[in-house]
Amino acid sequence: MGPVVDEWIAAAKTELGIELDVDTGVLLDLARDAAHGVARPAAPLTTFLVGYAAASAGGGPEAVREAAAKAAALAARWAADAESAGPGPGAGGDSDGGAGSAGPTGATGSAG
Repeated sequence: MGPVVDEWIAAAKTELGIELDVDTGVLLDLARDAAHGVARPAAPLTTFLVGYAAASAGGGPEAVREAAAKAAALAARWAADAESAGPGPGAGGDSDGGAGSAGPTGATGSAG
């Protein structure tokens, strides 16, 4: 990662009162997988959910890695399901839209 991102992460952790060292490469890879396998808006939302899940599981780098691995596997399955469904609404992997549309599992992206 570049110095600007490293400085940003350090400043954000200080501002948020976080002392956790996390493998940012894992999170960036997950964001890429979610953006390309689901839709671009899924990237930041997925990384937020991974952080929330890790905190709910007690926190720590291992909890982040486990949650990220689960989410990455889901993104891969989602992309494979969309690819096998063929072209059509919501089937593309790299679109900006579809944040609330039904995905391969039939679940919607909106939160209640």
